[in-house]
Amino acid sequence: MQPLAQRSEMIAVRDGLELHCVVWSGNTAPGAAPFLLVHGLASNARLWDGVARHLVELGHPVVAVDQRGHGHSTKPDDGFDMATVADDLALLIDALGFERPVVAGQSWGANVVVELAHRSPDSVRGVVAVDGGTIELRRHFPEWDDCAAQLAPPNLLGMPLSRLEAAMRSAHPDWPEEGIAGSLANMEVLADGTIRPWLTRDRHMKILRGLWEHDPHALFPAIEVPVLFMPAAAPAGTQVRGWAADKRESVERAVAALRRGGVSWFHGADHDLHAQHPRRVAQELHAETREGLFS
Repeated sequence: MQPLAQRSEMIAVRDGLELHCVVWSGNTAPGAAPFLLVHGLASNARLWDGVARHLVELGHPVVAVDQRGHGHSTKPDDGFDMATVADDLALLIDALGFERPVVAGQSWGANVVVELAHRSPDSVRGVVAVDGGTIELRRHFPEWDDCAAQLAPPNLLGMPLSRLEAAMRSAHPDWPEEGIAGSLANMEVLADGTIRPWLTRDRHMKILRGLWEHDPHALFPAIEVPVLFMPAAAPAGTQVRGWAADKRESVERAVAALRRGGVSWFHGADHDLHAQHPRRVAQELHAETREGLFS
């Protein structure tokens, strides 16, 4: 039996743009659907390590990607609108030689894969939106300046890595080690032991602007491939208000508009539920390729 392995590859998808990928290998089952895993804003491919490992154990080919500006990928100063980053993924699928993979994205990455499903339906078997995909920032911030002021990233430059790790472990005591390590990989560690985000503030704000401009609900009626939502939710039985109530309404509206849509709620889960519950996420994705939306 071939042991699980992973390697890093830089894959050129456009002139001047290489995307860093974590390519997993193991005992691929005949006919098993390949997976491309896509991170969220200010995140990186390693947040998917746990899910990827379990998917490979289940026989699937798996690649996780650092999107442009993130992690070890090329960091251009433009091209952060939703159409361009979605097209990056379509070009990557072609470069990988994947035959219509299932593409899973989290948060902003979930909106990106929804855009991909709309723009390049022949490239994918279906897409998975992990706690995202229905994000419409303009519903909460009609003016861009208000959105920018409220959602600008904190300044973490110069924070000791040890302090960040302690905060991560305190905030997420139930996360597996792969999730903690993946989250820490959002940062470049400098020689003095302090950190610097791989994603610069200027690029972060350009991506945020692209997300603010995105209207996924306008796309759902025309999307031909299946879309599975995996949203985080309050513990079962909890009354929800505000953003949480809006999320539930948005997901239900999206599923109703899609030709083929489904939802699996993760009650009591964190926003990065793929890092928190990698086994469950992988098992559900595997099941959907065998006898569900993606079969």
